[in-house]
Amino acid sequence: MPTPTSIILDWGTSSLRAMLVSDTGETLDARETASGGIQFVKDGAFEAALMSVVGDWFAAHGSLPVLATGMITSRNGWVEVAYVDTPGGVPELAAGTKKLTLTNGAGITFLPGMRNPASKPFPDVMRGEETQIVGFGLDKDRTLVLPGTHSKWARIKAGRIDGFQTYATGEVFSLLTKHSFIAKAQDPVPGAEPDWQSFDRGAEFAASNDVSANAFLSAIFSARTGILDGKLKPENILDYVSGLVIGSEFRQARAAGWFKAGDEIGIVGNNVLNSRYGRIAPLFDLTIEPAPDNAAKRGIMLIAAEAAK
Repeated sequence: MPTPTSIILDWGTSSLRAMLVSDTGETLDARETASGGIQFVKDGAFEAALMSVVGDWFAAHGSLPVLATGMITSRNGWVEVAYVDTPGGVPELAAGTKKLTLTNGAGITFLPGMRNPASKPFPDVMRGEETQIVGFGLDKDRTLVLPGTHSKWARIKAGRIDGFQTYATGEVFSLLTKHSFIAKAQDPVPGAEPDWQSFDRGAEFAASNDVSANAFLSAIFSARTGILDGKLKPENILDYVSGLVIGSEFRQARAAGWFKAGDEIGIVGNNVLNSRYGRIAPLFDLTIEPAPDNAAKRGIMLIAAEAAK
């Protein structure tokens, strides 16, 4: 068996994901707790919360170093770590880390997020996605999209993350399909295949040359009028809105200059959403550069290795 050499944490607001990792980056064990996010930690007892999840790893393998990313490094987390401004790469991210020592003697390194001071009307921010970008690779100039609740479009230039922009696509989708009169949807059947026909219908309109597709706040009302006109059924709404919202993200990203027709882009991050984004990319005349496996883990290890020098 490979020897464990570190513990990697993706510690967010709602969940904690932990990996026991070898020196070659192999994941030897993994755990996730849906109620282990920072919002559930009372009175700042983060070390106790960590030990409740991975304490036995320390008992079995000694005081392994810990690498932590995500909202655990925010002002509401364990240790607030200042954002690193773009443009920035591995050296800048490594220089921005903070470290402390746990009671058992193990060192824990907190990785910073990134801030784009050029964004308007206010600087944009991310925590965690920068590790995925680093893990994807900074070796050539390219544009990446990182699907999620708050999707990121990022540009790599000259070996650094040159800039990025957040699109609240997943959050808007959730609000529309769970809480709005316009597009409230039926709960999906667990394990069911997406309704790709309805998804494509929404995506194709968002990608069309019709100027009406520029008006997202108008286009989304089609989830309601499609029902009234008999073109959509209640069971179609979830995937129709998904296609329309993600397609509109691409349309707006194109207008913001993140890509042009004929470009190759990378899609990295959320495996559930990657297939949806990959389905829409060709509608905008884009080809997809495959993402490496475990990009976030690879990025964390690259940043940590630089910080350890």
